[in-house]
This record gives sequence, structure tokens and C-alpha cells, in this order.
Amino acid sequence: MPTAPATARTDPVERARVRLVEVFLAEGFAHLGVGDLASRAECSRTTLYRIAGSKEQVVAEVVRSYFRQAAERIDDRIEETVGHQGAASDRLEAYLLGVAAELSRASERFARDLAADPVASQVYRANTDHAAARVAALLRDGVRDASMRPVDAEFVGAVVAQVMAAIQRGDIAGVAHAEAYRKLADLVVRGVGSRA
Repeated sequence: MPTAPATARTDPVERARVRLVEVFLAEGFAHLGVGDLASRAECSRTTLYRIAGSKEQVVAEVVRSYFRQAAERIDDRIEETVGHQGAASDRLEAYLLGVAAELSRASERFARDLAADPVASQVYRANTDHAAARVAALLRDGVRDASMRPVDAEFVGAVVAQVMAAIQRGDIAGVAHAEAYRKLADLVVRGVGSRA
């Protein structure tokens, strides 16, 4: 399990947010009322409402926090495994596998709740859009640095964006989100392949 930021050890609001991220990932959130959220976060309702002013807003803020923390961990993973100067094809693979690793922390119930909750679903969609743009940029970099075959990076990026959106919506039946991203990484990396 990832370590909590230093501020989470001292700031009660941040500590509650970190705890709720873990609760949401493990058991979802739709079935939890405000009292349940405060209890699971080991905080008062007052502290909970310092995160946001309503249950719906708390859910959205906690989901945003999860994706923000996940993005930071993915960037750290890329830096540790490939480095900033590594080939774009290697960074692309590390990025998609990093997304899969982050999503593997989430329960199926969390995924269902994300899909069913309009505000949380919008947060997930915005994160998916950002991820798709990142993949498209890595594809363009890979064609430019010749670490990938000369493919139409815009087209491949658009296709990947569509698959990511389908994963986000839960349209790929029988495959968990994390596994779908692992399969997407394999497909894209093998498809654009190395020139070598």
C-alpha cells in the first residue's frame, strides 16, 4: 500500500481524505452515508465537511484525490524504471502498466460505483481523457525519436482514447479495469513496436 503524504499525518482533513481513498478502493462508496464516511475516516462530521460541503462533493473530492495520487505514483514509476530521457516506447509501456497497477488497487465495487455515480464518473472520465492525451503525446514522441515504428500517432492515439473510454464505462465485459489496461499496454506496445 502506498505511504501517506507527510501532511496526512498531521492535518486531520488530509488524514481523513487518505483514509477515505483506501475505504473507497476497498469497498466502494455508494452504500456509505455521511455517518459511515466519518466513521470510516475516523473523523468528525465537521472534519468530513471540511473536505467538501455534501456527501456527493466529498465523494468527488476523494475520487479526484485518488486519481491525483495515482498520477503522481505513475510518474514516479516511469522515472524509476525508464527515466525522463528513456525511449518514448518504454515510457508508453511504463505509463500504461502504471495505470493498470493503480487500477488493480480498486475493487470491482469501486469500479461499479464510479460508473453509476454521475459526478464520480465525470471525474473518472476527465482522468481518462488526460490519460488518453498522455498516450497520444508518448506515441508522437516515439515516432519522432524513432523508438516506435512510423505509425499515424494521431490515429493510434484516437483509437487508444476510445478503448480507454470503453474501459472507463465498463463496456469491456468480463475484464477488470486493471487487466484491460495491461492488455491495452501489450496491444499498443507490440503494435507500434520498436524499430529495432
